[in-house]
Amino acid sequence: MARKYVGSPITTLNHHLDQLWLYEAYRRVRRDGAPGIDGQTVADYGRDLDANLKDLWERVHSGRYRAPLVKRVHIPKNETETRPIGIPTVENRVLERAVQMLLEPIYEVDFLDCSYGFRPGRSPHDALAAVREIVMRMDGGWVVDVDVKQYFDTIPHQQLRDIVSRRIRDGVIERLIAKWLKAGVWEDGQVSYPEAGTPQGGVISPLLSNIYLHEVLDRWFMETIRPKLQGKAELIRFADDFIVICERQDEALALVAELRTRFTAHGLTIHPEKTRVVDFRHPWKSGQVPQTFDFLGFTHYWGKTQRGGYAVTRQTRGKKLHAVLSRIRAWCKAHRHDRLSDQHRELSAQVRGHYQYYGIRGNYRMLQRFRHEVERGWAYWLMRRSRERRGPAAIWRLLQGHLALPSAHIVHGATLEPGCLSL
Repeated sequence: MARKYVGSPITTLNHHLDQLWLYEAYRRVRRDGAPGIDGQTVADYGRDLDANLKDLWERVHSGRYRAPLVKRVHIPKNETETRPIGIPTVENRVLERAVQMLLEPIYEVDFLDCSYGFRPGRSPHDALAAVREIVMRMDGGWVVDVDVKQYFDTIPHQQLRDIVSRRIRDGVIERLIAKWLKAGVWEDGQVSYPEAGTPQGGVISPLLSNIYLHEVLDRWFMETIRPKLQGKAELIRFADDFIVICERQDEALALVAELRTRFTAHGLTIHPEKTRVVDFRHPWKSGQVPQTFDFLGFTHYWGKTQRGGYAVTRQTRGKKLHAVLSRIRAWCKAHRHDRLSDQHRELSAQVRGHYQYYGIRGNYRMLQRFRHEVERGWAYWLMRRSRERRGPAAIWRLLQGHLALPSAHIVHGATLEPGCLSL
C-alpha cells in the first residue's frame, strides 16, 4: 500500500489496529522494561491480557483513550551530564508499538539511503562503513561535523504533526500521536506539560524523530542543496547525529550557515561551539597532517598503510572510553564484596558488550587497552576487599586464570584491508 501511494497521504489505517494486532504488539514489548507511573509490569499486564487488550481497543476506537503521564528519570550521559528518559506505562508501550508497526513500513518506503538510525536492517556499523567508503572514494574532503542541541527535547509538536499529516491522514492515528505528544511528564512528584520534544524512551519517539529530520534535513539536502553544489557532497545521518562530507571548503562553510537557518526555521538549534568544519582531505592532497572527527563513538583519522599509503581508520573515541571505564570502576567498587564468580560474570558481559559495538576493523589496540584497564580496575578493588588474605600476585594469578576476562577480538569486518598497519 505504501509503495502504491508514494507521496500521497494514506487515509485508512486504524482498521488494522484490532486485538490481534495489539496482541502482536504486546508480544514485541520488552519484558525487562521498567514499570511506568502506575507501577505495572509487563507480567502484571499479561495476567489478564485478553481483557486488557479488548478494553484498550475499545477506548482507542471510541476516542476515550487518554495518554497517561510519562515517568521521567535521568541516566548518565557522560561524567558531567545526564540524559532524561521517559518511561511510559506498559499499556502505552503496547499501543505505541502497535502504531509503530503500522507506520514503519510506510515510512521505510520514503526514507532515504543516507539515514541509518532506528531503522530495520540498519545499524551504526552500516553508517560507519558508509562514512569510510565515501571518504575513501572522494579522497577525503571537508567534513561538516554537526551537533543538534537537545534535539529530542526541542522538536516542535505542531510542525511534527503537520509533517506527519502529509503522509498519514487517518484521524485515529493522528489523534493518538497528538495525545502522546501532549502527555504530561511526572518527575519527582511534579507534573509538567512540555510544549516541544518527544520523550526519549518512548516506543514511538525514534520513528517520529526520524520522520521530522527526514523532511527537515534529508530531503532538503538531497533535493535542494546538493543539486546546486559544484563539488561532491554526501550526507550520513544516524538519528540526530550526522555529518556531511564536502569536496570543497567554501561549500562546506556555506552549508553550515544554511543549516543554521534551516534548523532555526523548524524550531531546532545547531550548537555553535560543537559544530565545525574539519579538514579531512587525503594527506597527499592537503600536504599536511589532516584533522580528525568523531562520529558514533569513534574517532576517524588517516592511518598509514604498510605500502606507504593512507586509509581511513577508526578507533574508540577517548571520551567514550574514559566514560565507560569510569562506570566500570565505580561498579567494581560498589560490588567488590560480591562473590567472585558473580563479579566475573557481570564484568565479562560488559566487556563482551563493548567488543560487540567497538570491535571494528582497525580498533584492536583500543580493545586491548580497554580490557587491560578493566582488569586493572577490578584488581585494584579486589585487593582492597581481601588485602589480608591475598596479595597483588595472587589476585593477578586469579585474573589470568579462571577469572580471565574475554580476550579482545574484532566483531565487525574481521578481514583487515590490504597493507594496513593500524590495528
